[in-house]
Amino acid sequence: MKSQIFINLPVKDLPKSMAFYTEIGFTNNPQFTDETAACMVFSDEIYVMLLTYNRFRDFIRKEIANTHKTTAVINSLSLESVAKMNEMADKALAAGGTEPTEPKDYGFMQQRSFEDPDGHFWEVFYMDVSQFPKQ
Repeated sequence: MKSQIFINLPVKDLPKSMAFYTEIGFTNNPQFTDETAACMVFSDEIYVMLLTYNRFRDFIRKEIANTHKTTAVINSLSLESVAKMNEMADKALAAGGTEPTEPKDYGFMQQRSFEDPDGHFWEVFYMDVSQFPKQ
């Protein structure tokens, strides 16, 4: 079995968050979804677990961060083209997300960012390693 990553995010409104992630291309796995949590699938290896605040607290001892005021993590997804990157970022904005930083062009890498309705920070990017500057 390949290693997998599960990103666990606290959310205030589970149905609203599920709708947001569905709009940007994730699918729901109903096997791991109930009224307190939803498993949103990006790929065979990448999952986002949306957890109500009460459910999220079952796993932690610290306070839940207010991600509208602070950034604790940048979740980054590599996409297969600039078009796919722009498509996902545009869908995020149309679904109620915000774009906290301007798009970036590093020559070998194009990058956009968005925040979901709970303020969780995401970067989507396309990288062409063959264009990476030679040293």
